[in-house]
Amino acid sequence: MLEAQQAHSAFSSQDNQEEKRRSIRSQANQRFSQHPDWVTFYREVLGINGVIRQNFPDAQTLASFEKTEEYADIQQMLAKLREKGRTQVSEQEPTRVITVRMPKSLHESLRVEAHERHTSMNKLCISKLLQMIDTGLVPHEV
Repeated sequence: MLEAQQAHSAFSSQDNQEEKRRSIRSQANQRFSQHPDWVTFYREVLGINGVIRQNFPDAQTLASFEKTEEYADIQQMLAKLREKGRTQVSEQEPTRVITVRMPKSLHESLRVEAHERHTSMNKLCISKLLQMIDTGLVPHEV
């Protein structure tokens, strides 16, 4: 009896996760169809207070979602919006600047890659920052 309840609970949880993924994709499609600038789309869908983080607030469930077809579709939507090049500067989303220290060889690699892709280093670096990253590849502070 207990095993049956556990199996039902796991099945219900899986159904709930699938429903969340479908709902998020639907909400992203709806926003995408309104032709927002990419920054607005990012903030509303992928940002800290976006629909993805509202549905997957902890690191483990978020990491699982980032491996789904739905997440890949959302990344494609974001890329298409970025191709349009429109960025709406507003009080709601001011621009911030960071300085990143890196070895000269890494800087040169980025410069060459940006040139080969016919884009700016800024756009290339933002593209790289928007990508999913495996937490095992990020060094922890000691």
